[in-house]
Amino acid sequence: MPTIQHWVVDSPYDALTLVAVDGVLSRIHMTDQRHRPAEETFGAPDPSPFGETMSQLDAYFAGDLKEFTLPLNLIGTEFQLRVWQLLTEIPYGETRTYGELAEALGNPGASRAVGLANGKNPVSIVVPCHRVIGAGGSLTGYGGGLDRKKRLLAFEAGDVLF
Repeated sequence: MPTIQHWVVDSPYDALTLVAVDGVLSRIHMTDQRHRPAEETFGAPDPSPFGETMSQLDAYFAGDLKEFTLPLNLIGTEFQLRVWQLLTEIPYGETRTYGELAEALGNPGASRAVGLANGKNPVSIVVPCHRVIGAGGSLTGYGGGLDRKKRLLAFEAGDVLF
């Protein structure tokens, strides 16, 4: 039986609930996030597994960290894991379209499937699903809400909107 723990931290984008499975970051949930599981799945409140996560999040929000280097325990389908890996390869301050990610996966017709996998990303911000936009540059879908997505993209572009 895995050990599940959580801790709630403040951020410029509302509270973030960090969840670890067997001591490794597995999920980050925003307040009012789409696909947010029931709180009873978050495990016991315990800050001990999250020291490095909190440190890197603080550095990111201070503008000092451009790429997270945290071990992750991501649970998803093989396709979701491939999409989430691609998300980590989108450089800070840049965006990609769902179509570009589908193309990078070798399946240009899979942009809708990429969008679904992107929407199920369990570790938002750390795995930067906010950097994915619609064709033509439109802001589409974000589990944390389009306002947060817009603010995160503006923050990474140097236009701080807390």
